[in-house]
Amino acid sequence: MPEAQGVGELAVMAQRDLPVQLYPGYRPGVEECWMERDGGRMRYLRTESNAPSLADAGNGEPGSSFPTNSFSSDSFPTNSSISPEKTPLILLHGLLGYSFSWRHAMPSLAPYTTVYALDMMGAGFSDRVSGLDHSMRGTARRVLQFAERLGITSFDLLGTSHGGAVAMMAAAECLQPQSRMQVRQLILVAPVNPYSAHGRRLAPFVGSPLGTMLFRHTVAHVRPVFAYAHARMYGDRSRILPGTLEGYLAPLAKPRLFEHALSIVRTWTEDLRELEATLPKLASVPTLFMWGSKDTAVFPSSAEPLAKFFPHSNLIIFPGVGHLPYEETPQEFNAALIDFLTDNNFPACNSRMNRDSVLNCD
Repeated sequence: MPEAQGVGELAVMAQRDLPVQLYPGYRPGVEECWMERDGGRMRYLRTESNAPSLADAGNGEPGSSFPTNSFSSDSFPTNSSISPEKTPLILLHGLLGYSFSWRHAMPSLAPYTTVYALDMMGAGFSDRVSGLDHSMRGTARRVLQFAERLGITSFDLLGTSHGGAVAMMAAAECLQPQSRMQVRQLILVAPVNPYSAHGRRLAPFVGSPLGTMLFRHTVAHVRPVFAYAHARMYGDRSRILPGTLEGYLAPLAKPRLFEHALSIVRTWTEDLRELEATLPKLASVPTLFMWGSKDTAVFPSSAEPLAKFFPHSNLIIFPGVGHLPYEETPQEFNAALIDFLTDNNFPACNSRMNRDSVLNCD
């Protein structure tokens, strides 16, 4: 889908001090773009419309090369599941994440659809604009405004962790009678939800005056603490690839990154109440849940009560994996996601998720 060339749209390769190829998360075949909004600039990544097929791009393993030469329309994959009319996919990162989280997924998804990976305002390399509403609903509305600016009215939406909660709120906004937008399908990767006790306790504490003070004097200033917290997101820490921690730390070069995180956790309890009240509205949305069995951030046990609100849903559990399956087992994650998006050999999302419909990706 061509992008709208609205006033202030900066959908061009970034002109910054660093060459775009050196930006964390950049891959050939993926464009770095900027959009002016809310008094600042928002960064996002977009797959190029002439992205090569996986057969041309190598085996898709993390770190494998992706072709740098341009591809004409004649060389675009001819698989029947690949079509310019395929529904675009928007990717939403989690707390303290950014578009870097999707560096393994975007090249694999490129042949199937146009993919947009956002750096939410205040996160990643997007500008830190003071006074923005970073509640789940406020962030969801900015996601929809982003899509509207690009002329996208129907899209699939993937959110992980806090981004998963934002995705649910965005889908609910689209179901309002006055909305002209549609979230066709949801993919929720360990989404923050009201039924995981860990998040209900920890986030409000961090948002409290005492928690904020401790946060500022530990994670915000001590690299080993950040490294320890990041490693805890994995089921198997030996799967942390070289450069991963450095990539997640890179946005620290842009001041006030942690202010964005703190503004989110300050409204956490109220946001979860609003999310729980919103869930009954989402019954019509086909949804894929993806979880690591060793997730200690958003407990996998919360999937079952959450899925009661999604009668057209399935759940994939990645055994031995933590909170970041797209980091820890990217090949398995990408394969499951592509199966869902293309509906190839994937269980039809036409019945309530139950224990018999839980899939293990071994």
